[in-house]
Amino acid sequence: MKIKFSLIVFVLFFSTACTPPPVKLLNGYEIKPLAFLPKAKLEGVILRDADLHGAVLSEANLKNSMLADSDLSDANLTGADLSGADLSGADLSGADLFTANLEGANLKGANLRGANLRGANLRGALMSDADITNGNLTGADLYGAVLTGALMPDGKIHR
Repeated sequence: MKIKFSLIVFVLFFSTACTPPPVKLLNGYEIKPLAFLPKAKLEGVILRDADLHGAVLSEANLKNSMLADSDLSDANLTGADLSGADLSGADLSGADLFTANLEGANLKGANLRGANLRGANLRGALMSDADITNGNLTGADLYGAVLTGALMPDGKIHR
């Protein structure tokens, strides 16, 4: 009897402990960690507190999207349009934002540690209290960007 009970407990524990997180569908796209969404059309979406760690969103249209407090760490956002997006408090550590359009984006308090922002358009972006430690801003357009209280030790800004 002990063997059957132990087996039932093991099966119940294993099946509930290994259940994958629910997948969210948005405009036909799966929103999940490591999602592969290049050139996705997601303008104006609300993805507050979403887990998109390691997602491929290269050249995606995320214009005016709500991504506050989301996990976009290690995401590929090369050439993505994030203009006007709310990324306040988002984790973009290690993200690749090479040539991304972040014009007028809200990055207040965002974690951009080690992010690649080479050639990014950050015109008029709000970057107050953002952590850009070890970030690369080489060739980025920062005209009108607000960097009050931003941390940038070892960050690179060169032309």
